[in-house]
Amino acid sequence: MRLCFVCIEIFAWGKYGGFGRATRSIGRELARRGVDVSAVIPRRADQRPLEMLDGIRVLGFEPGNFAQAFRLYRDADADIYHSEEPSFGTFVAQKAMPHRKHIVTFRDTRDARDWRIESDLPTLSRFQVWINRVYEDNFLVHRAVRQADARFAASYVVARKAQLKYRLRAEPIFLPTPVDIPEKVQKADQPTVCFMARWDKRKRPEIFLELARQFPDVKFIAVGVSRNRVWDEALRARYADLSNLEMTGFLDQFDGQRHDDVLARSWILINTSAREGLPVSFVEAAAHRCAILSSVNPDDFASRFGYFAERDDFVNGLRFLLENNRWRASGEQAFQHARGIFAAPLAIQKHLEIYQALLSG
Repeated sequence: MRLCFVCIEIFAWGKYGGFGRATRSIGRELARRGVDVSAVIPRRADQRPLEMLDGIRVLGFEPGNFAQAFRLYRDADADIYHSEEPSFGTFVAQKAMPHRKHIVTFRDTRDARDWRIESDLPTLSRFQVWINRVYEDNFLVHRAVRQADARFAASYVVARKAQLKYRLRAEPIFLPTPVDIPEKVQKADQPTVCFMARWDKRKRPEIFLELARQFPDVKFIAVGVSRNRVWDEALRARYADLSNLEMTGFLDQFDGQRHDDVLARSWILINTSAREGLPVSFVEAAAHRCAILSSVNPDDFASRFGYFAERDDFVNGLRFLLENNRWRASGEQAFQHARGIFAAPLAIQKHLEIYQALLSG
C-alpha cells in the first residue's frame, strides 16, 4: 500500500502546528507497520526537496508553485491521497491523480466566525490570515472536499461544522488521532499546571501567565514559543520575575522526553485559546492523567474531564480543580477515555481498515 499525505505542514523545519503534528504521528505509525508513506508539503526554512522523516518520504514544493506540487503528487504515485485538513493541495492532488483514492480528515474546520477570530488575533498580520484563507478555504477546496472518496473528522464537533460548511449529505465519520499512552506517570508533589501551545495571540498565553501571578503556591510550566518574536519576547520579559513560572520554550515531542515529562508531572493542562478544533494536546494530556481546564470545550473534553471556563473564569476553575484534589478523578477519567479511543494501536488500526476498504472497493 502506498499512501501520500496532503498537508500544509509536517511538524518540522520550523513549522510546528497541530495539522503537522497529527500528520507526522500518523505517518510514523503507518511506516512502522510497513506502509509506504510519503507527504507533499510546502518547503520551509532549510528543508530540502526530498527528506526522510520518521520513515516518511517528504516531498517539498516551493510555496505557491502549484505546478511543482502537481508533479510531486504524481511522483508520489500513491494508491491513496489523504488530506489532513483540506486545502488547495487537496484540489491539486485530485487533478494530478484523478484515478486514485482521495480522502479528507477535517481537523479544524473554520467557519466565518472562526476566521474573524483569526483576523482579530493574528499571529503575524491580518494579511497573512487572508493568504491562509485563500489557500485553505476557496471554492475549489470546497469542490474537492465534496468529490473526495471519503470524509472523516478528528472530533465530533468538527464533523458537525464540516457537514454544514461544505454542504455534505452525511456527517463525516469520526477518526481518532493516535497518541502514545504511558501506563504510569509520576505526578509532581507540588500543585503543577502546564500550558502547551504556540504563544500566538489566538492562544492567549497571557491569561495563563497572569494566573501564575495569582497562584504563587502553584508551579506553572509554559511550553511553546510564538512565531511573532516581538510578542514572544515582550511576554517573557513581563513575567520573568515570577519564581513559580517556568517558561521552557519549544519542546519537540518527536525528539526526547522533555515534552512528555512536563505532562507526566502536571496535574492540569490549561488551554486559554479563543477557539480550537480538538487540540492534540488535550488528548496527550488525557493520556498522562491530566485534568483539563479550558475556555473551549470540543467534544465536551473540558466539562467531562475538568472544568469548562466558559466565561474565562480560569481563577474559579483552577481553584475548583485543586480543592480536595478534584483534578485527580478528572485526570483518571480522561486517561480511561484516551486509552480506549486514541491509543496508537487502536487509532492506527482504524486508519488501516479504512485504507484497505477503499482499495478493495
